[in-house]
Order: sequence, then C-alpha cells, then structure tokens
Amino acid sequence: MDSITLQNYRCFGSEAQTARLAPLTLLVGPNSTGKTSFLALIRALWDVAFREVVPNFREEPYDLGSWDEVVYRPTIRGKTADTFGAEFAFSRYRDNPHSTMGFSTRIGRVGGFPVPMVRTITGEDEAITIKSSDDGSDLILYRKDETTVERPWTGKRVDPLTLLPFRWFLNIAHEWGSADNGAWQVEFSSKHFEALLIAFARGVRGSLRPFAGAPMRSRPHRTYDPSLLAHDAEGDYIPSYLANLSRRDADNWQLLKARLEDFGKASELFDEISIRSFGKSDGDPFQIQVRKHGKRRKGPWRNLIDVGYGVSQALPLLTELLRPDAPTMFLLQQPEVHLHPQAQAALATLFCSVAAGGRQLIIETHSDYIIDRARMDVRDKVTGLKPEDVSILYFEPRDLNVKIHSIRLDEMGNVLDAPPGYRQFFTDEMMRSIGL
Repeated sequence: MDSITLQNYRCFGSEAQTARLAPLTLLVGPNSTGKTSFLALIRALWDVAFREVVPNFREEPYDLGSWDEVVYRPTIRGKTADTFGAEFAFSRYRDNPHSTMGFSTRIGRVGGFPVPMVRTITGEDEAITIKSSDDGSDLILYRKDETTVERPWTGKRVDPLTLLPFRWFLNIAHEWGSADNGAWQVEFSSKHFEALLIAFARGVRGSLRPFAGAPMRSRPHRTYDPSLLAHDAEGDYIPSYLANLSRRDADNWQLLKARLEDFGKASELFDEISIRSFGKSDGDPFQIQVRKHGKRRKGPWRNLIDVGYGVSQALPLLTELLRPDAPTMFLLQQPEVHLHPQAQAALATLFCSVAAGGRQLIIETHSDYIIDRARMDVRDKVTGLKPEDVSILYFEPRDLNVKIHSIRLDEMGNVLDAPPGYRQFFTDEMMRSIGL
C-alpha cells in the first residue's frame, strides 16, 4: 500500500485524511491517538479488498469494540456518523510505480456489525463499484472516463453479511454484453472488466494476509509440549513451529537458525539457539535453549526461561520476520517492549533490512532508538533503504480529533515537513535538564 485515506473512523473526524505509507512506516505520537486503530483499519481494508469478507474489528490483537466504538463520535451527546470510509492506493506493478490503482469502501451498520456497503476498484481512467443494501441486493456500476453504466445484480444474497465477490464480474460482463444492444454493449465490453480486475489482482503484493503482532507476547516455558500450529497474535505457537521445522525441514531450520543468531549477536541477546528434543517423534516434548559466547570460549546452554525476558519476547517477532514463508506486510505494535536500547536499535536495523528486501512494515513505536536507527540507515546507506522508503506518521491530538502528519526524510536522514508539536516534549525535557 502506498497511502491510506480515512474518515469518520474512531478518533479521526469528518475531514478525510491521507497518510503516506512506505516500505518502512513508523507510527509515532502520544498514547490514545489512534495508532493501533490505524493498524486495525489497514488489516480491515486488506480483508475487504482481497479476501472479500466482512472485516472483524474485534479480532486480536485489535479489539475495537462494537459499532459505537468503531465509528467517529464527536462528543458524548453528538450524533454518531452513519458510515465511515477508507481507501488505499498502491502501485499496479512494482517496476512501474507511476501506474497506480486504488480501492475504497464505505462501511455502514447492519444489525450492529460494521459492514462494507460500497466497494470500488479504481484504475487510471475507470472504476468498478458494488453498492449493497442491508436486504442483500446489489447494484453494480462501471465507469469508463466520464461515462457510467449501472446494472442491478439480479441475484440476492441470502445473508446480508456476505459480500458479492468482484471475480463474479467477468461472467456478469459477458452476460450483459451479449444480452442486449444497449449502452453497455456499445460503450463497454467484458475486456474492460477483465483488464481492470487482472491489473488489480496483479497489484496485490503477496497473497498472504498481513501479519498483525501484539506488543505483549507469549510467556516462556521450561518444557513445551507440541501443539497445533495455529497462528496467534502473541506467538504462543512459535515454539512448536520452531520444533516442527527443526524436525521436519533441516535446510530451512538451519537457514532460519542462522538468521536468528545473526540478530542475537547484533543485539547481544544470544549467540546460538537450539531445540532440545526429548524423543524422536513429533509428539515428544522439547526445550528451547540459547547460549552466549565469551572472548575465548562458549558459555553453557541455558533454557529460554532462565535468560532475560527480552529474549523470549523478541523470539516470536523475529521468527515471523525471518521465516521463509513470511507474508509481505507486517502490522506491529510496540515491538520494542522489554528490549534494552541496544536490542531496540538492532531490531530497527532488521526492520530496515526486511523493508529494503521488498516487504512492507507498518510499526507503532515509542522508541527513539528505532526512529533514529532508521534515519541513520538512510544516511549511511546500510541496507539500501532510500529516503522515500521511510515514512514517519505523527499522530497529533487536536481537541477531540487526531491529525495525521506524513513526515519525510532527506538523504541525510533529516526529518522534513514535521509539525511544530513533533518532538516538542523532548525539546522541553532537554531544556529543563540543562536548567534553561
């Protein structure tokens, strides 16, 4: 995603706001200014656009509550908005950043649930729209340049909480094009539909759903029993994933193990990691052990529960980032929790490397070390991350609303376009510390 626009959502008011996204996007600002809500909306938009499902705003790690908590409400007695809207733009093809597409949705209330009522795919000069009603009927519109043709969907959805898939449009276009000699057949053809839908599908940067990570992760155990490899936001399944990989796929385990150890050394958290199995079958218990090296010799292996809490808290996130089948988008909440500043800086370098490698990371953070390391990475050209590959979004509270500022970097890593309030607290604290 290259940008996201939102309106009447949570603490973001009736004025539409657009925020620039980049391969590495950092969300900064005071507490309770909508950063987590922003992450939740990105996942919801992805679900509506590419999974074509009604988004779940209560799915972990983002539990935003019911409709009244999700939609913007200006005051206690103020009228709640009837709908809220969001859209995103993205490059159609990676090697042609000037060719962009967009997806937008207008979400309303159906039986107490937030449900997409309008969905639109937009190309350079054309668009396809589905308008739905709470009784399950749909209206399909196709716009080419300045001309719009609409057709009612003759079928009816049994459940108004389901969505009519865009992929049905190709068959519909063929039927409409051969059914009459009216404006549709004259002005358009199914080829227009096909070209737009194929371009939309090709523009998706990866088919896997974005990974959403929670700030508080799983607690370590002295010994693990194998469990189902079902994904969870806190990473409880990660120990079983690592044990399963080490037992069944030696090559990928050695690759992931080397990557984990590279980070462990850079952060000085550990030098080696190992899976100790108490048996040969997949169902046998196991332990996760790490050890550090001294100047002349290696230290003893230690159980994960017997080392610093930061190691066990970092391990799930590191695994998600470095595993061979990782998705192309990550939505992360405060990944620096429990980490020493040196480890936070090392984590930021890893973020830069992952982003430079073609994935997109959108990170809510309160760590100056992560922000500064990203700036230095651009300046020093460590990973090849360019200034335009980093976006800092500053969430500024304004009375009962929040304003999002898109801050850029120059080639020296300097902050550009920052509002007056950005970093004001830190400036005031520094002046106070030196007695001014």
